[in-house]
Amino acid sequence: MASDIPMSPQLEQIHGEIRDHFRALANGFQRLDKIKDSTRQSKQLEELTEKMRDCKRLVKEFDRELKDEEATNPPQVNKQLNDEKQSMIKELNSYVALRKTYMSTLGNKKIELFDMGAGPSVEPTADENVQVASAMSNQELVDAGMKRMDETDQAIERSKQVVEQTVEVGTQTAANLKGQTDQMGRVVNHLDTIQFSIKKASQLVKEIGRQVATDKCIMMFLFLIVCGVIAIIVVKIVHPNNKDIRDIPGLAPPAQSRKLLYLRNAEYMGR
Repeated sequence: MASDIPMSPQLEQIHGEIRDHFRALANGFQRLDKIKDSTRQSKQLEELTEKMRDCKRLVKEFDRELKDEEATNPPQVNKQLNDEKQSMIKELNSYVALRKTYMSTLGNKKIELFDMGAGPSVEPTADENVQVASAMSNQELVDAGMKRMDETDQAIERSKQVVEQTVEVGTQTAANLKGQTDQMGRVVNHLDTIQFSIKKASQLVKEIGRQVATDKCIMMFLFLIVCGVIAIIVVKIVHPNNKDIRDIPGLAPPAQSRKLLYLRNAEYMGR
């Protein structure tokens, strides 16, 4: 009996949940025989199918926990636990075959229990599965059930890998977008700096232009003054007696012409 097998608290809890599911499946199929409406039968089968999925998940958890504790358990206990696991898998497969029989009766030829995420496939009918299951030994049924469970695990792992790759690509894309956004921000700031520099340069050019224009005006004014002074000097030299031209301050008037008087006086000459 399973109750006589020593189990850890985790295994005992999982084992109890599996047995509860088996009792619920047995009661469900008994009620299914009393239902005459095909719609209600289909709904009842869907509920039983969900129960079997949960039961399969619990059996896998039981197997993983058993493998984790295998090193700490005595060989005899491990053998008893493995026998109990195979018994549960066999009982689950019997319910699967029974479900397929009811599905065939309802006209549904598609089997969905062990095809979660595995994609579309061509499978035998329910009657053929019942005949095959009847001809198989207990160990073969266990191996077949474990094989289907492994295939489902592989499909789930592939789905996880696809999800992880998608998340990685999304993360990389988000990082690239953030980098491009930061780069655009730096470009905008650089453009603002260039625009400010151009504005300051324009103001400086305008100021230099005004200074150059002022310097040219001053130079022109000084040139005119110098030209006027030179003209006055030239005229004053050419026409020294012209009273209309005033003397230039600081410039000495031209020297007066002197006439020498020659004294022919003999006395003067005698000196």
